[in-house]
Amino acid sequence: MSSVYSVKDSLTENKIFLSRIVAIFIFIIMLIVILMARLIYLQVVGHEHYASLAKNNRIKLIPVPPTRGIIYDRKGRILAENLPSYSLELIPEQVPDLNETLDRLKVLLNISEEKITQFRRQYKQKRRFNSTPLLLKMNDEQVAKFAVVRPSFPGVDIHAGLIRHYPYPEFTSHVVGYVGRINVKELKTLPEAEYRGTHHVGKTGIEKSFETQLHGKTGFAEIETNAQGRFINTLDTIAPQPGDDLFLSLDIDLQKTAYEALDIFNGTVIAIDIESGGVLVFVSKPGFDANQFVSGISTTNYKALQNSDARPLFNRALRGLYPPGSTIKPFIGLAGLEYQVIKPETSKFCPGYYQLPNLSHKYRDWKRWGHGAVNLKDAITQSCDVYFYDLAFNLGIDNIHNFLEQFGFNKKTGIDLVSEKKGLIPSRKRKKKVKNESWYHGETLITGIGQGFTQVTGLQLAKATATLANRGKIVNPHLVSQFVTGNTHYSTTQPESETIPLQPENINQVIEAMINVVHGRRGTAKRLSKGINYQIAGKTGTAQVFSVKQEERYSEAEISFKLRDHALFIAFAPADQPKIAIAVIAENGGHGSSVAAPIAAKVIKQYLSELEPQ
Repeated sequence: MSSVYSVKDSLTENKIFLSRIVAIFIFIIMLIVILMARLIYLQVVGHEHYASLAKNNRIKLIPVPPTRGIIYDRKGRILAENLPSYSLELIPEQVPDLNETLDRLKVLLNISEEKITQFRRQYKQKRRFNSTPLLLKMNDEQVAKFAVVRPSFPGVDIHAGLIRHYPYPEFTSHVVGYVGRINVKELKTLPEAEYRGTHHVGKTGIEKSFETQLHGKTGFAEIETNAQGRFINTLDTIAPQPGDDLFLSLDIDLQKTAYEALDIFNGTVIAIDIESGGVLVFVSKPGFDANQFVSGISTTNYKALQNSDARPLFNRALRGLYPPGSTIKPFIGLAGLEYQVIKPETSKFCPGYYQLPNLSHKYRDWKRWGHGAVNLKDAITQSCDVYFYDLAFNLGIDNIHNFLEQFGFNKKTGIDLVSEKKGLIPSRKRKKKVKNESWYHGETLITGIGQGFTQVTGLQLAKATATLANRGKIVNPHLVSQFVTGNTHYSTTQPESETIPLQPENINQVIEAMINVVHGRRGTAKRLSKGINYQIAGKTGTAQVFSVKQEERYSEAEISFKLRDHALFIAFAPADQPKIAIAVIAENGGHGSSVAAPIAAKVIKQYLSELEPQ
């Protein structure tokens, strides 16, 4: 029997054990070094970065929207204001299930599917941490209902704020305009920092043209929150800067008078303070309720406005183009005097029609049996077409075009509103360019009575009338007269007015004829002269909506209302020291003397009566 003995190698084992201990110790030291390095990085090198992250988790910057500036008329009456309102807003990143939340809110507060769709469109264009309104102008019942269940709707809250309101929504809808929700296109162009927390922007009128001044500058509140993101307290605030208040030259009393005086007729009335160029009346009828657009107009109501035959959304004062008819005759007459084509006493026999040399076609006068022998004063007073056919033929289209342009026709007036149209005074050059056709003498004739290709806006007519009353010194119309920043008032600066080089005696002849239109025995607007102790200089006009054939007679009673002639009237008063100029266009009104002229007279008389010493 044999036995086996194992002999331990203690030295080797000790070496292995020690080496393992050393390795573990080195590993531990390395971990400690790495940990220390990380701590040093976190505490020293990356301190600012991580402190900022930590602060951002605890502190949030909340935008504080500015108060929009108020708009006043010339006497300090409010045309656009801000009223207290409650809105329901969601912060998408704080809402666990957005679809479910929207469905619950829809049932709870009776929210239309249209508003839900509008919200979905909006929040997709914003960052998820930004608040997006779902419901504006909440009523008391909606506020009470939501307040009861508020804890069960994380990320949803009621916000108290201000919402735009227009005290005269229909009368001022086209001049003051309105604000509406910021749309996708506007989100891409508006400065993000300035419009964080702002849900509305000017869409039309003064609200759009002066958006920058009215909006103001956004402020911020630094708030502290807990781990769940709930508000603890406010640490600091940067106050928003409210928008500027604006004072307009508009007179809301005159505006209402003009609007209501149009009665059953659509159209435009523009009145200008000749001395300052301030627009006193800026009517486009029909208007609409501008307040509908502030909180979001329904699709049904918007389509009703869009599809209405009356086109209430169309700004007739700024963009409506009309033949000026006989209101152009004082300017054509002045051109004849200036170019020495006629003299004041130059007479022309009017048999009721005019014929070009060697042509059989007859250009009819409105008075079929004619006016007989008339000079310039008679022709303007009685609105004789034949006289102005002949004058236009002798002037030529080039002289007519160039002369009328000096009074602001064929170009924008430069009023402080966007989207103005410039109208058209025809020329042979333009016809060749647009139609590649030659100019014909017959086209010159009808241009001389404000028909054919000629198109003007009511604003252009008023500016030209004011410039004529101002004896050639150009009147530049504007609406905003003052900005108010804080307690400081700033008057707007207007461009230096140029003066059309005209002979004073020629202007006197034309103005005298326009006075005779109102105060003469045979004047077409003689009924306006009753009951006033000053003189009005004016000119009636009738503009055809459709062409009447050579031997046809126009019967107002037998045609559709929409095909009746437009009624126009221009005037200024007092004639010797003009204060106000006005242009009236009553669509399908038929006759300038019976429809448009009385409207102008109401505005003139009301304005001048206010200027009289009490």
